[in-house]
Formats: sequence, C-alpha cells, structure tokens
Amino acid sequence: MTDLPNENRRLGDLASRAVMFAVVPGAALVVLAIILTRSTDLTWERFLRGYTAAFCFVLSICLGGLFFTILQHLVRAGWSVVIRRIAEALAGNLRWIWILFIPIAIGLFKTDLYEWVHAEGDDLLDKKARYLNTTFWMIRAVFYFAVWAGLAHFYLKNSVAQDASGDPKITQRMARLAPVAMILYAFTQSFAIIDWVMSMEPKWFSTMFGVYFFAASCCGFFSALILLCYFLQRSGRVTRSITAEHYQDMGKLLFGFGIFFWGYIAYSQYMLIWYADIQEETTWFLIRQLGGWKGLSILLVVGHFILPFMVLLSRYPKRWKGVLATICVWTLFMHYIDMYWMTVPAYPEVLVESVSTYTQLVAEFENPDLGWQAEFGFHYHLADLCCVLGLAGIALGMTGLGVRNVSLIPTGDPRLGESLAFENF
Repeated sequence: MTDLPNENRRLGDLASRAVMFAVVPGAALVVLAIILTRSTDLTWERFLRGYTAAFCFVLSICLGGLFFTILQHLVRAGWSVVIRRIAEALAGNLRWIWILFIPIAIGLFKTDLYEWVHAEGDDLLDKKARYLNTTFWMIRAVFYFAVWAGLAHFYLKNSVAQDASGDPKITQRMARLAPVAMILYAFTQSFAIIDWVMSMEPKWFSTMFGVYFFAASCCGFFSALILLCYFLQRSGRVTRSITAEHYQDMGKLLFGFGIFFWGYIAYSQYMLIWYADIQEETTWFLIRQLGGWKGLSILLVVGHFILPFMVLLSRYPKRWKGVLATICVWTLFMHYIDMYWMTVPAYPEVLVESVSTYTQLVAEFENPDLGWQAEFGFHYHLADLCCVLGLAGIALGMTGLGVRNVSLIPTGDPRLGESLAFENF
C-alpha cells in the first residue's frame, strides 16, 4: 500500500475543466430549453414535465449514492472501500441540488403542473387537501432536501477527515448513524417522489410507487458508479486499487438492484393494477399504452429489463470493464427513458371520469374532433433533451468539483487493506 498515493492522483485541474466543459454548458442548455419554450408552442406545464423528468434522473443517481454509502456502513462492508469515495461524491451533490428544484417549485404556483393546486369543488381532492396543499408541500420539500444534505455532508466530511487522522472511531461513528440514516432515507425518498411526480395525477395512486423509484435510482446510480470508475482509470487514476473483482461486484449490484429488482417491482405494480381493474388506477397505465407511449412502454420492457438481464446474467461481462461500461451507458439511457415515461405523460381530466375500458379510451383518444392525440400524445421536444443534458452536465461537473482536492480513495479507512485484497470466489 505504500505506492497507493502515487496512483491515487487527485482530480485537481480535471475538476476545474469539468466546471468549464460540463457545468457552464449544462447551465447554458437549461437556459436554451427555457428559450425554446418561450419561442415555440410548448406550454410551461409541458416544459416542466420534461424538466422534472431530467431532475428526477439526476436526483435518483445522487440518492443512489447516498443509499450505497449508508448501506456500506450499515453492513460494515470491506470490499467497497476503494469505490466508496466516488459514491460519497455523487451523494455530495445533494447539498446543493435543491437549486435545480426551484423551477419545479415555481411551477407549483404559476402553472397547472399540479392539478390539486387549482382544484375547486372536487370532493376527492378536497379530502386530500390537508396533505396536498402548497404550504405543507413546500415544508415537506425543505425537509427532504435538509435530510439528504445533512446525511451526505456528514458521511463525506467524516470520510475525508479520516484520510488525515486515520482514526478508526470515525468509522464507528458513521456506522452508528447508519440505521437511523437508512430509515430517514427510505421515508424521504419515497414521499418525495410521491409529492413531486405521483401527485401530478392526484387521483391516481400506487402503494409501490416509492419502491419503484428506489429500484430505478439503483439502476441509475450503479451505472454511473461503474462509468465513473472506468473513466477515472482511463485518466490514470485508481488504476490498481479498483480491480476486476470490484467491477464484478458492482455489476452484480446493477444486475440485482437496478435490473432484476426494478423488473420485479414494475411487473408487480402493473399486475396488481391490471388485476384489480379499478378505473382510478388503470388510467395512469392506459394512457401510456396509446400512440408513441405504447412503443416507449415496450422499449422499457425490452431495453430496461430483458436485454440487460440476458447480458449481465453471466459473470464475464461484469469483469470486462469495456463491455460493462458499454452496458452502463445503455442502462443510463433506459433509466432516463423510465423517468421520462413516469413523469411526462398527461391525460385530460375527463378521461378519468368517463373512460372505463381500454377500447373506449382508444376510441376517445383517437377521435380527431377532440384533439387529445395532438395535445397529450408522445412528442419528444428539443427542450426535453436540453434539460436532461444540462442537468446531467451540471451534476457531473459539481461531482468532480466537490472532491477535487481530496483523495479518490478513503486512505484512512481501517478496512482499506481488505478492499485492496478483495477477491470473488
């Protein structure tokens, strides 16, 4: 381990270049998306749906980093020490990511993004008013971000401090907080996605929606973690500390959490709603089986589950870094499609009230006199692309900036030797 610092070069100037080539262009792309919205027939509600999809994409990866960090301390894992700093860096974005949430908060008051804000005389929404009201919604949002920022800061700060002191008590301190941190994470993550996405369709509900988002966030995070490890090694960093053994275990986690578990939860949610066949529940899925949304739904089944499942079933693709990185690029793309599919589709309120069967919905949707196909069908806009590339660029640059002057490996962790010597059996 004496030569570890020589290959564990800090990001330094690379992080500064990341700001120039990621954060600044990312912010410019978000501004371009706003300009495109103002200069075209795209409504602000439609823009914010695409922006929310991009925000959920970035947020899910950062939340995945926080989950992974807490989990490693909770189970006192040794194998993952050499990759944990990268997870801590991704989670560190939770300290400032609330800034990217501001447009959604503004949309709460200025647009029809959330139907329940402007609903009057609706018996069902009136019954939910004590929970779905703007004041309580904003208080909950502040609480979510405060919890995430506090946990992310605690683990990153203590982990970095241990690099200098080597004090094993710091590891014990982080492990003691892990059970409480995991409970806080589970509740805040679940309720946040219910507030910010599921409440866009306030008359639809699913008890599995929070778990679905958790599984999706694991897919995004483990894909991003593997890609960051791969590109850091391509730049001459952590070349000997992260080995094929670690890639194999990261691949296992991507396969187990991000693909298999996601597929299981997605199927379970759909199957239960299909079997019950309750009108208030089925409408959310029915609108995603019309027009271009139907093709996107099929793409998710094939591209998010079947193809990655078949490829990663064997141990060998998990150990071949180039192959695994290619798979991760694809799964990140599918993760964004999943967030987009989950967030953007909308339907006229009258559908909830009048449509009870899929055949009737198709007839109403395709009626040229109503114009619902043009307004609520699948139309990917350039502003959507600008939003996701912009927010992803900002997050990537800030990830590097947050750890630019610290070690890329927790050199003071007492389990570092175990991680460096890790082998799969």
